[in-house]
Amino acid sequence: MIDTSRAEKFEISFPQEDMDDLRERLRRTRWPALPGDDTGRYGVEQSYMRELVDYWLDEFDWREMERRYNAYDHYRVEVSGEPIHFLRRPSPRADAIPVILTHGWPWTFWHWSRVIDALADPDAHGAPGAPAFDVIVPSYPGFALSSPSRRDDLNFWKIADLWNELMTEVLGCDRYAAGGGDFGALVTAQLGHKHAEHVIGLHVSTPTPLDIFQGERWWDITEGRVSPPDATQEERDGLQKYMRKFVAHIAVHMLDSQTLTYGLSDSPVGLLAWLVRRSQLWVDHDGDLESVFSKDELLGTVTMFWLTNTIGTSIRTYANSAMYPWRPDHDRIPQIEPPTGITFLGFENPPGVTAQQRAEAYISASAQRSPSDRSARWYNLVNVRGHEHGGHFAAWENPDAWIADMRETFRIATQGA
Repeated sequence: MIDTSRAEKFEISFPQEDMDDLRERLRRTRWPALPGDDTGRYGVEQSYMRELVDYWLDEFDWREMERRYNAYDHYRVEVSGEPIHFLRRPSPRADAIPVILTHGWPWTFWHWSRVIDALADPDAHGAPGAPAFDVIVPSYPGFALSSPSRRDDLNFWKIADLWNELMTEVLGCDRYAAGGGDFGALVTAQLGHKHAEHVIGLHVSTPTPLDIFQGERWWDITEGRVSPPDATQEERDGLQKYMRKFVAHIAVHMLDSQTLTYGLSDSPVGLLAWLVRRSQLWVDHDGDLESVFSKDELLGTVTMFWLTNTIGTSIRTYANSAMYPWRPDHDRIPQIEPPTGITFLGFENPPGVTAQQRAEAYISASAQRSPSDRSARWYNLVNVRGHEHGGHFAAWENPDAWIADMRETFRIATQGA
């Protein structure tokens, strides 16, 4: 049973003068003079940026977004001196499993909103008897409402220590579940590695190795990969497109995050462009981004980062992952011992690989338990599923798959296969 008595309950509300300042900055935007067609081959199309800014000024209702957010209970508390915000959705079920769901970058807590209610109350959402969860969704330290951060060294493995303290000491859960995507998957994996005695099980998307961001090219997720000499042009184009999704932001966040921060913290349009570009590249939208994220949803995320002035501390988590490299706390295999489930979505995959193929390959590699195989030594896998629809924001883009997969993971974790 989760006990929130040590945390302060509050409603999300920002001063009107902050919104007025934002609107004035938007009105005074200096647009770049760019030659050539506005095709998007260099980045976000200026025509779309102007459309979004006009909507931001004339139609976007931040107070309505606050009302949506405040449909849930919000709390803040200090954990080892760091200000932490979390959302709680209690379950009506007495047997509900406490779970902490961790988002990544540039997510906020709201990117979990499409799965929260069904996970908490499966009986009311067409799945009577399925595992139920007492849901905690924190804001990643230095992101949005978990601010202002007081530490300059936070990264995913240090945040796992904060999360374990939050769940066990603040909220009184000696045993709990964990789920996450992107950097949240790394935090979740570290919970299962270092704090396994408290973790019932894990469910993640983007199951990244804990020793990522190390080696000679720690800023380069491609590790210098190039197409083989006999690759077809189609294969080369596919690899280039895949690399374009991830290379730019990781490199600059790793190597020059503070320099980028000045522009993104001073210009709301610069912040909007940087975050919208990530969605353009990472979301499975088939040319219609707003079929996945409406203008209100896009601008809600950007406005949250703007009003809290947290873009700098949010992107610093990349550099800190390299500055303070992960080191194992034990040498057992698998290194993440609690039962684990994974949801793979197709748009995240390398070119030419289906989500189902990726799931099968991961199962096969993990079954070998080879210490020399980076993909084989990590998880105690009990449930790995591939779904072709969806991309980086797994719980938002394909909530039905996430809900079903997570329920199955914890059915197995608590009842056996």
